[in-house]
Amino acid sequence: MNDPIITSLLQTDLYKITMWQAMLHAHPATQAEYHFVCRNTPAYPLADLLDEVNTELDHLCTLRFTDEDLAYLGGLRYLKSDFIDFLRIFSFHRPFITATAVGDELKIVAKGPQVHVMGLEIFVLAIVNELYFRRFDRAAALAEGRRRLAEKVALVREFGAESSARPYTHPFEFFDFGVRRRFCGAWQDEVVATLKRDVPQFKGTSNIYLAKKHTLVPIGTMAHEWLQTFQALGVQLRRFQKAGLETWTQEYRGDLGIAVTDTVGMDAFLADFDLYFAKLFDGLRHDSGDPIEWGEKALAHYAGLRIDAHTKRLVFSDGLTVPTSLAIYKHFADRVQTGFGIGTNLTNDMGLEPLGIVMKLVTCNGQPVAKLSDSPGKTLCDDETFLSYLRQVFGHPAK
Repeated sequence: MNDPIITSLLQTDLYKITMWQAMLHAHPATQAEYHFVCRNTPAYPLADLLDEVNTELDHLCTLRFTDEDLAYLGGLRYLKSDFIDFLRIFSFHRPFITATAVGDELKIVAKGPQVHVMGLEIFVLAIVNELYFRRFDRAAALAEGRRRLAEKVALVREFGAESSARPYTHPFEFFDFGVRRRFCGAWQDEVVATLKRDVPQFKGTSNIYLAKKHTLVPIGTMAHEWLQTFQALGVQLRRFQKAGLETWTQEYRGDLGIAVTDTVGMDAFLADFDLYFAKLFDGLRHDSGDPIEWGEKALAHYAGLRIDAHTKRLVFSDGLTVPTSLAIYKHFADRVQTGFGIGTNLTNDMGLEPLGIVMKLVTCNGQPVAKLSDSPGKTLCDDETFLSYLRQVFGHPAK
């Protein structure tokens, strides 16, 4: 019998924790619903995993943050003592999450107070991924994964040697963003340990547990769900991004200053990202659309506001590989600080097709919310009427 997949509540992305604190302080009564979605066709029906998924969820709901966990989180200057006290008594409540089978599809729904269900996302995705890939040849997958990881290490080291002869204004730095779609937890641990040992340009991981274990910087600020939530919090829809950004600045007051831009598209984001926000936030994160076009829009926006782009950072995190990260870096490295969050290509590049799974916020307080992506296929909303209205308000084309 296999050990439980999730053994610590730190085995999640940092941005789940930072959004959690901000939501607890600003809107603790919000009700929310999250749905699991698989965007591609798996090799076998995910419904076959139902019993194992439920067993893992049962175990997840028995876990608590340990004193050691809380001491580590309390050492992060942006996490406040009252939030740490909340985590001290927190555990996931099993009735708030259900997993069922609908034909061949696996249906997972988390529904309840947002501060009690928002943290489930990463754990659910890690559980489904690991259960799914257990049915393949593990030894062969790990052998191929190690071979490909060695190629990535060699490529970055080779680039480091080349760039010493032609130094760029800003350094190349990348991070592991691979918790949600990893092959398994043990493999992500091996990847992070290898990169820390062999690649100086590797600067951190979004996985809090591994950041703590390997004395790395935990990386992350906000995700789309933070801004999406404000579509249903009583502010004028046209102002929901400004409301979300303002609440974030009041919570963190200069910390965690990278804003995600594509909740309703980059153009609509920049229309709201005025001089006030552009000065307050340290930079922007790309997660859909053409990265070069996106970056050029960001730089033009900073130039129009007469802000020195060298003081800002553009973080790229949309389906990156090491070669694409290096190509984007070379394009921008003399004009702005950059960072690259590489996910699936680091933690699930094993010669097997990864699952395209997500678990996204679909309603808040009984109202639909949506993300209007700049990439085809990434838009998520169960309510076409609301989606159409959102497009109309922000002038976003259908994709």
